[in-house]
Amino acid sequence: MCDCCERKVITSDKSPKAIGPYSIGVQGGHLVFTSGQLGIDPATGNLVEGGVEAETRQALLNAQDVLQAAGSDLSFAVKNTVFLRDINDFAKMNEIYTTFFTANPPARSAFQVGALPKGAAVEIEIVAVVPCKD
Repeated sequence: MCDCCERKVITSDKSPKAIGPYSIGVQGGHLVFTSGQLGIDPATGNLVEGGVEAETRQALLNAQDVLQAAGSDLSFAVKNTVFLRDINDFAKMNEIYTTFFTANPPARSAFQVGALPKGAAVEIEIVAVVPCKD
């Protein structure tokens, strides 16, 4: 099978473990898909304290770890989806989000949802390109 058709499960000792029957990331060809990342501290397995801002920062750091385990990083993100417990937290989330994507940000959608695992305020999933290793 050629590399463009390969499917590989991504694991990382730096990221929180999956809290269900799913992989934290999957690479398909030159794209990597993270599962939704919560603001969980990988060391404790608990949500970080500090509200939606702290959770957004930690969720993006967790997603970054997954992407790096796949040979990518946030600069290669092409599409992000943000799930918010309360859409009124959008501005607070966005304030932190923009510090991670300062130039040429990826496409993005954001939604308010009924609830998130562990009572989280935010969950973020990312699709990114895995650069060629020439």
